[in-house]
Amino acid sequence: MAGRPGYLTLPIFSVLAAIGYVYYTTVFVAVARWLGLATAAGVANATAFTALAAACVATYAVAVCRDPGRVPPDFVPDVEDAESTVHEIKRKGGDLRYCQKCCHYKPPRAHHCRVCKRCVLKMDHHCIWINNCVGHENYKIFLVFVLYAVIASFYSMILIIGSIVHSVPKDEQAGSNSSRTSLIICGVILCPLALALAVLLGWHIYLIVQNKTTIEYHEGVRAMWLAEKGGGLYHHPYDLGVYENLISVLGPNIFCWLCPVLNSIGNGLRFRTSYDIPVSTPPMRLQKMAVNSQ
Repeated sequence: MAGRPGYLTLPIFSVLAAIGYVYYTTVFVAVARWLGLATAAGVANATAFTALAAACVATYAVAVCRDPGRVPPDFVPDVEDAESTVHEIKRKGGDLRYCQKCCHYKPPRAHHCRVCKRCVLKMDHHCIWINNCVGHENYKIFLVFVLYAVIASFYSMILIIGSIVHSVPKDEQAGSNSSRTSLIICGVILCPLALALAVLLGWHIYLIVQNKTTIEYHEGVRAMWLAEKGGGLYHHPYDLGVYENLISVLGPNIFCWLCPVLNSIGNGLRFRTSYDIPVSTPPMRLQKMAVNSQ
């Protein structure tokens, strides 16, 4: 049963328990059994994996607790603003998007979450594993958490496989069978987990390169089909090019892209688009409407 956003739920406890179990098995069983915790190689691998596990827990905690972005109750889109080149409208009727449940207009890329019961800025999806939405304010942290989790999962699998293959005791001890069983169980858990996380990471990298959210991807599929049906060509309005797309999500400092720091650009109410007027161009009114679903 899902709880209110920000509250601890069974999926959150499951994630924390999985991280704890994998960490204990990797460091105190796999590394200790294969390399030994008293050797330089053992200490180095144990320290590296501990740092990865700590990064996973820290970024996961921020993703759980960080508000994804709230729409100000007094927000009203300014259709007369020449600098606002894209206004999203309803597919039916052509009116500016208005949330009947929250009783306010929706900024571009914002959507109403039925679980959180409010509109979320640049909403990507609602994730039960963090009991929170992934949106403008916590998308990068969520992405970095998944990245660290993928690295930690494959790193753990390497240590576990190495421990099983290379550390066969000459004299069978009482605890050798139990430790080997723990390694096998941990490996069985990690195989599908690492694969799922790798697919999730690849999916979001694909979205970032195109400056899309998961919701916008599915809406774009329909928009592309409608455009081709009408003989036109659909272009995602927020696609600024690969490098600019990466900056818009990961931040302007390339050295901080993989760091678990909060450096989201803008306030989530307005976003640069491919229709933006260059500074050198004389001011003029540009009205381009991006059709979006309610």
